Amino acid sequence: MASRLTVSIGQCSRKGRKSVNQDFYGACRPHGPERETKGITVALADGIGSSDVSQVASQAAVAGFFEDYYATPEAWSVSNAAQRVIAATNSWLHAQTRRSQYRYDMDRGYVCTLSAMVLKGTFAHLFHVGDSRIYRLQGSTLEQLTEDHRLRVSREESYLARAMGGDERVEIDYQRLPIQPGDVFLLSTDGVHEFINKAAMARVVSDGGDDDLDALAQRIVDQAYEQGSDDNLTVQLVRVDAVPEQAQPAEAVQHLIGLPFPPHFNPPVTFEGYRIQRQLHGSARSHVYLAMDEGTGEQVALKILATETREEPAQLERFLMEEWIAQRINHVHVASARPPQRERHYLYTVMEFIEGRTLEQWMTDNPRPGLEAVRGVVEQIASGLQAFHRLEMIHRDLRPANVMIDHGGTVKLIDFGSTRVPGIMEIFPVAIDEGPLGTAAYSAPEYFLEGEGTMRSDIYSLAVVTYQMLTGQLPYGTEVAKARSRSALNRLRYQSVRNYNPELPVWLDGVLRKALHPDPEKRHEALSEFTFNLRHPSPDAYNQTPLPLMERDPVRFWQGMSLVLAGAVVTLLVLLFV
Repeated sequence: MASRLTVSIGQCSRKGRKSVNQDFYGACRPHGPERETKGITVALADGIGSSDVSQVASQAAVAGFFEDYYATPEAWSVSNAAQRVIAATNSWLHAQTRRSQYRYDMDRGYVCTLSAMVLKGTFAHLFHVGDSRIYRLQGSTLEQLTEDHRLRVSREESYLARAMGGDERVEIDYQRLPIQPGDVFLLSTDGVHEFINKAAMARVVSDGGDDDLDALAQRIVDQAYEQGSDDNLTVQLVRVDAVPEQAQPAEAVQHLIGLPFPPHFNPPVTFEGYRIQRQLHGSARSHVYLAMDEGTGEQVALKILATETREEPAQLERFLMEEWIAQRINHVHVASARPPQRERHYLYTVMEFIEGRTLEQWMTDNPRPGLEAVRGVVEQIASGLQAFHRLEMIHRDLRPANVMIDHGGTVKLIDFGSTRVPGIMEIFPVAIDEGPLGTAAYSAPEYFLEGEGTMRSDIYSLAVVTYQMLTGQLPYGTEVAKARSRSALNRLRYQSVRNYNPELPVWLDGVLRKALHPDPEKRHEALSEFTFNLRHPSPDAYNQTPLPLMERDPVRFWQGMSLVLAGAVVTLLVLLFV
């Protein structure tokens, strides 16, 4: 396999026996990193004969898909990005009809079908609304991949059951398929596939061999026309010539991987325009130094990989992805990257320097913080996490050591080496995602059971941090990392926060119990819900089913049992000797 996705595309569209061609089609093959992070796109739309403006809808659907899809964040998954774009275009088309003279007859308005495909990494992502089609040819077999959204009333009468612009909301069919060299995808409008069968189309492509794909698309259109097609005719052919090696690192950071590692620093020392002043942090994974950019005078945090991890490709990729992530999040509660002012000759990253202390140190200095102080810190952390979630990223390593509090009290998230980025995972899923990467005590149970997490997993980690700030303890101790089965998860017992701090309100304990539930589906749905509930009691917080006394306070339970047994013994003795 090659290190780059390569395809060949052929297209043909004709108005046929109609006076106007209401079909619209196109393809986009970006160059550079965008081909890898966003992929190659192909789309066609088919207007409906009852509308005089359907060709406008077709053009808007296809052109809008290309323009808006490539404007979505690189971190978003293909599914999320494309479906948001299609839904937005659908709403616009529907609004155009509502504002036009056709508002009382939607079939004459801005309505069309849409079939689109995104080829990214080693997968094809298909999106479909209406009765245009996407096929795949493997060998000599042509398989229809999409389902026609057409309701047939009789042999002579049918109508579209689903179309772009037909309603305020649109239901989009989506599927993801693995691709391999030699696969051929065929997209067509109903003016083609209703007049020429699959076998005939497959023969044209198979017999054409290495012929120009535009010529093959034209042959299929010609055959459909000769078979009596009375509609517009459009065909697109996409042949997969090469797919990337999954073992190749993402192009977003690939240009840096070939650089040598920096020499050992013995501060103070000058290095690549930076004055290295002192070491800030050192671990088995990386070393961070305080440095001054001699060009700007700004103090920065310069980070290099530890010697122990330099030979590990996954660690190297995660190290470089941290800066890539920081460059795409601009938020007051997230540490930012410092764009390189000069060409780099060594492999390192540069982040903003936050003068302050970690939350871990803050908790040591404030062993019994007030509830309001805890809320203030937690709300800032949640705000930073929301910046990740808006880009569909999951932090996955939230813990006190990865939270900085500056001298002004501003909280910032640091260390994004474990962050899951769906848009990058679709390109390079193996080395980056290796199960739970964060600290076990703060990782959600699902990481140890299924290896994957969601945004609710970050909510769990934030709730652990909140619990620890309020009590100095962990809600499940070290038992979470040992729970490797459903039955083990069911045996986890939440320890009430009031066992350690009786002054805390009962309803607050209910909020934490929910956020720390072993089942992610039973936690808060969003960070905003969790932080809101930290200040505003909800009925759910009061209506938590109380745990048995034996689980809430084992010591009191057994003291009570001993008292009962002692009373029973005394009673029996009295009865025996009376």
